[in-house]
Amino acid sequence: MTENTNRLLGIMARLRDPDGGCPWDLEQDFATIAPHTIEEAYEVADAILSGDMMAVKDELGDLLFQTVFYAQMGKERGLFDFDAIAAHTADKMISRHPHVFAEVSVQTADDQTRHWEELKARERAAKAAASGIPPSALDGITPGLPALTRAVKLQKRAARVGFDWARADEILDKIEEEIGELRAEMKASRPEKARVQDELGDLLFALVNLARHLDIDPETALRGTNFKFDRRFRFVEQALAEKGKTPEASSLDEMEALWGQAKKAERGA
Repeated sequence: MTENTNRLLGIMARLRDPDGGCPWDLEQDFATIAPHTIEEAYEVADAILSGDMMAVKDELGDLLFQTVFYAQMGKERGLFDFDAIAAHTADKMISRHPHVFAEVSVQTADDQTRHWEELKARERAAKAAASGIPPSALDGITPGLPALTRAVKLQKRAARVGFDWARADEILDKIEEEIGELRAEMKASRPEKARVQDELGDLLFALVNLARHLDIDPETALRGTNFKFDRRFRFVEQALAEKGKTPEASSLDEMEALWGQAKKAERGA
């Protein structure tokens, strides 16, 4: 390992040292650190989206430190350490890239993707056999993933065994059907929140399916729209402030007009 890697591991060990370590770090376990890991991964994605490579480096460091934290806790329990994690990952990457490290020919990126999924499918089948639980095409898809991301993965797995729409325009018909069902639940004399929620979920799932067929990542698309909303709403707030007003003291029509100006300004930029 490099000098800086050893230095980082040493810092983590010092933070977890019962004799003079950091009280907060000493209180943590795998479960309490997991939410921080998810947050750090999102911060890496946000930095990449911003295009700020120095921020990417900074956030990747924070994400790396999460692995170092887990490695130290694993070492303390005699389970694994950083070197064992790295070795296992190296072995796994070599086994999943036989076209690079062995005598297997893969010509295109699509071929590699199919080959990768075949290898992972065999790994999942082996785990299922060892556990005695009947295997499924959906095995291995983490329940804790963001809902949009998990929806894409579920759909892709089902598509590999033939459960999929043939064309994107067919999904548009399904979306219209789901909108109709949602509208019907909303118009019920006594709308049940659970049923409305269920229909809304079906609509979102269909929209994710459309995004997948258009080769668009829905998480990235929505993230971009969130940034766009943030930018435009701040424009509205600033424009109102210049008039000595606040959103609360303004009409929706006034704010909509300023929203239109924000859109027009972006198109002209």
